[in-house]
Amino acid sequence: MARTGYADLPLHYGRVPQWLAERMSLLGGAVVEAIILEYGKSEVLKRLSDPLWFQSFGCVLGMDWHSSGITTSVMGALKKAVNPRAKDLGIYICGGRGKHSRQTPNELLAVASKTGLDGELLVRSSKLAAKVDNTSIQDGFQLYLHNFIVTNEGEWSIVQQGLNDSSGMARRYHWHSTQFQSYLNSPHVGVTGENQGLILNLAHQEASTTRDAIVKLGEENPDKMISEIRKIVLPRHHEVMASDVNMKRLGAILTLAHERHLTDFESMLMLEGVGPRAIQSLTLVSEVIYGSPTRFNDPARFSFAHGGKDGHPFPVPLKVYDETINVLKTSIEKAKIGNSEKQKAIKDLSTMAMRLEKNFQPKPFLDDIIQREREESHKHGGMTVFGKAQPPKKDKPQQLNLF
Repeated sequence: MARTGYADLPLHYGRVPQWLAERMSLLGGAVVEAIILEYGKSEVLKRLSDPLWFQSFGCVLGMDWHSSGITTSVMGALKKAVNPRAKDLGIYICGGRGKHSRQTPNELLAVASKTGLDGELLVRSSKLAAKVDNTSIQDGFQLYLHNFIVTNEGEWSIVQQGLNDSSGMARRYHWHSTQFQSYLNSPHVGVTGENQGLILNLAHQEASTTRDAIVKLGEENPDKMISEIRKIVLPRHHEVMASDVNMKRLGAILTLAHERHLTDFESMLMLEGVGPRAIQSLTLVSEVIYGSPTRFNDPARFSFAHGGKDGHPFPVPLKVYDETINVLKTSIEKAKIGNSEKQKAIKDLSTMAMRLEKNFQPKPFLDDIIQREREESHKHGGMTVFGKAQPPKKDKPQQLNLF
């Protein structure tokens, strides 16, 4: 069993409006299916257990780029999209927030009855992971959300979140496990991830019942017990700043989208008729599906796909969002019957952007990008929790100069 990382997020309250929740479910489900088609269902669990990818995924779906609400809304959207097709996709999502988290054991037993998996073992894994993050790790965060994602082959990942009212922060924990027979003989017990300087030794926690239940820590080599935490701590400021975004990467994506004649690429013909603004969103979606782990260390960049429901960095462009969903779902359906040209074209968008960014030297233009998006938001059906985006008062938007 591997605890793969955690993310600290400013605590946000409120609900996701229906117009966004429905689209998050459609696009989230399409992204999951695209990943399964390309890499297999195990890769979905691997991605969900990566805190940086998870945050980037939430941004692409139109959630506020740094808020705690990403966790609840993303998992809720995926559960709605995946579970009705769980038999075909081979993935089941259990649990949720509050009272729904307490239903996890019953839901896991129901999955086990359908798949032949060991339901009691799944329930035990769920409870032990919650015990570790809520009891063994004395960090001041009390769990209120627990999602258990399991394949029909028994591989699972866990996404759970706790809150700390005194600090105004939420903390999300990620787990990933391949199949194993028992916690007592698993060679992978511990905390794993990139070296970011913070070491956590579960052997020193005072919760002996949890420690004993996970594995006989005292009998193992300490090197197996101690590992490094992969973590992200997101800032409290709501607006997107230049320090939050890799401008070279973002600039390359915008250039690809709005100056496509600069790139000689045949597969772009397969996306003929898709406008520049949709290409911008599709390129970021493409990266979420096909990008390597090193590409997700600036999650705020992915909010430039579909904005955010609170208007940061700009209102959610509903027309663009719907076009993204339509293009991606169409590519998936065609790929299922052997016509993968459109799917390849979407995949190639992220490759093209990476190729373009190698020699890209942008000016500090983040404010210009956000300003243009806000000025043109009404053209794209811009929407926030406060209502529809309105046309700007000035007559003519400024020209964006990327170079």
